[in-house]
Amino acid sequence: MKKDVMIVTGAGQISMAIARRMGYGKKIIMGDKKIKNAKSIAKIMNDAGYDVEPIEMDLSSRESILNMIQIAKSYGDISMLINGAGVSPSQAPIEMILKVDLYGTAVLLEEVGKVIKEGGVGVTISSQSGHRMKQLTALEDEQLAITPTEELLSLDLLQIDNIQDTLHAYQLAKRCNEKRVMSEAVKWGQRGARVNSISPGIVVTPLAIDEFNGPRGDFYKNMFEKCPAGRPATADEVANVAELLMSEKGAFITGTDILIDGGATASYFYGPLKPE
Repeated sequence: MKKDVMIVTGAGQISMAIARRMGYGKKIIMGDKKIKNAKSIAKIMNDAGYDVEPIEMDLSSRESILNMIQIAKSYGDISMLINGAGVSPSQAPIEMILKVDLYGTAVLLEEVGKVIKEGGVGVTISSQSGHRMKQLTALEDEQLAITPTEELLSLDLLQIDNIQDTLHAYQLAKRCNEKRVMSEAVKWGQRGARVNSISPGIVVTPLAIDEFNGPRGDFYKNMFEKCPAGRPATADEVANVAELLMSEKGAFITGTDILIDGGATASYFYGPLKPE
């Protein structure tokens, strides 16, 4: 029997929290570059009564994305997208960050936007980092928003010589995510569908715990200690925002980004986290 299908990329705590909130009654295709991760999340959710199929999916590959979409379409109409896949500044070199977080997300939004059903909705997980970099020019923002996907990585501002380090590459990728969502929202709207992004701050996940205990641990601990909330977030708090965006309560919200960082960005510009 055909049913609505939810595509989820990135088998992590945030993706699972949103999928559990919004995926009941749907066929869920759970894609991750590491099939072990997808199978692990799928087992947890299937044991809780969901219908999840884990697959291997590489966000940096258009072919892999199209394969995931074809699998999803075999079960029914694609009605929801949750994009939680990506790599962090401490996980990958500049080139991989741009290929996965920037190019891959742009391709995913483009390809799902071609097939999303009327009334469908998508959410991509961006980051607070996109809100903290030096302001880009209007032309640079426009280039990130509308440049054809296969030409994105050829933009001048994305060349290695113009990128300071992996954090800068990550910031550029997340700024591109936000601009791409705005551009894609216009196209998704022609199909009667919506798409938004969420920019979380520090969220407690197994990966984040590794970061807390790693060489950048003091940096992260200082960040959430000096933000107004005084703590990191949980994945379910991100899911609260996703539920608003993906439900009828958010029916008038599309093409936007919601920053959910406990006030860390506010503190970065106007408080104790402001760089000296």
